[in-house]
Amino acid sequence: MKTLQGPRFKELSQGECAGAPAFRQLWDRFDFSLLLTQSGIMKRSGAPTWLLAFLYVIGLVAGCSSVLQMAELAGKDALLKAMFAVQQITQCAMSRFLTHPFAWRTFGKKRVTRLQEDSDTQLRNGDVVNLDDTLAAHPYAKELPFLCWLRDHARKVNVWGMNIVALQAVLKSGLEYPLFYAVWRKIGKDETGLTKLDLARQMLLMLRESVSCRLWVAMDRWYLCKEFFVFLMANGYDWVTKAKRNTALFQRVIEPGTGRERFVPVTPIMLIKAVFKDLIKLGSSGLVGIAIPDIYMKLPYTVTNRNGKRVEKQRLVPIAAVVATRLKEDEETAHGKTDDDNESPATYRGAYLIISNRHDVPLQALGTYVKRWRIEVFFRTAKQELGFEKCHSTSEAHHHAHLELLFAAETLLAYALWQLNKEKTSDDEGCTHGEMVRGLFHTRCQINTRTHKGKERVYVDFDIQAQQFASLFRLFWPESLDLRWFSKSSYQELGRSA
Repeated sequence: MKTLQGPRFKELSQGECAGAPAFRQLWDRFDFSLLLTQSGIMKRSGAPTWLLAFLYVIGLVAGCSSVLQMAELAGKDALLKAMFAVQQITQCAMSRFLTHPFAWRTFGKKRVTRLQEDSDTQLRNGDVVNLDDTLAAHPYAKELPFLCWLRDHARKVNVWGMNIVALQAVLKSGLEYPLFYAVWRKIGKDETGLTKLDLARQMLLMLRESVSCRLWVAMDRWYLCKEFFVFLMANGYDWVTKAKRNTALFQRVIEPGTGRERFVPVTPIMLIKAVFKDLIKLGSSGLVGIAIPDIYMKLPYTVTNRNGKRVEKQRLVPIAAVVATRLKEDEETAHGKTDDDNESPATYRGAYLIISNRHDVPLQALGTYVKRWRIEVFFRTAKQELGFEKCHSTSEAHHHAHLELLFAAETLLAYALWQLNKEKTSDDEGCTHGEMVRGLFHTRCQINTRTHKGKERVYVDFDIQAQQFASLFRLFWPESLDLRWFSKSSYQELGRSA
């Protein structure tokens, strides 16, 4: 029999954020502290804003649902206490920082620009930009100007919330990270405002300020708009989306007797049915697709008439039309945008029609559309693992700070996950986003401090289960624990302001 002794009470040097030093190294790699200062996000006294921003990001990864929990985490976690040293973070300091109307959009633009300066994260020709929107339920402050009474199609209920339009980058290397976001405000009958397409145009033009290469834009059928397609092609973007039931298409045919060229109106359903039997023969598993040649769509263009007035006309342009089945989004339930039959996707027995302006590479357009599902995965992981909907503040400034810092946190997590999984040779290797958060950045550890040759050393003991991340620790584990404004290895000189 084992004898149980009475309990003893002493302060244990344990922590819950064992991956915080590696996270700080990633933070320094992309100069986020410097970018915050360049964006004007700073204050005169107290804890520096870059330190508060870093704590907020750590709190998001650690699952904290309020600034009070984040401040308490910084005060009780042994590893964070050693990192913050003399800085004592309070709830009041965090709240004042987050509710101040800083230029968070400027920080987001500088973050994307900084990513384009790194060879690992730089967008190149043929990379994909995903466009989509999601609903963030927020029933706590109905008077906020950006909240609307919206339909949650996933749960089939109406909720108070905000509709967020977002862009996500997906590189050929497999790396993916969020770019920009914008909050759509519902427009009343007698009101004027920006639509989701207007917000998407703004963000894509912002991206063009730091990226000049030719990119794909993958989007779902809700964004199927001819004027938007013209805008994309005029700004160096290729588009791909899923056709609706009422999408007007034309097929080019040559009359056998006269050899005259004709353009016959066709519907997406007709095109799908025409090749469906051949599509089934290609295989019973995996993504399959058949390209249909000589398909055209009418797109608007503007000309000047004899009277000097600008007139809009329509012309037929060739497009890629690919009938595909077993898309990734069909295996899981994607959120809908509308209940209108005409706005629903054109489908026949599980097959869909994918359309794109790249009629010269139709199967490449299909492969690009498959990557669109990655933004749906980003929304899901952000809500489940990073507290996307857990900002209950009544301050609009706090919500913008929350979203920008969440995008910054996801950028670092995505980069770490890519580094961890890029050498894997099968689906069984590597780890998921959730496994990395729970097993690497938010995992328990024991802290020991010893003095060696007059210098204080900090030892972090992980559980044996975290050994699978040893390669990532070797890559991003810093030599010192102190939090600094910038990293000497990636220091950038501050440019002169006006």
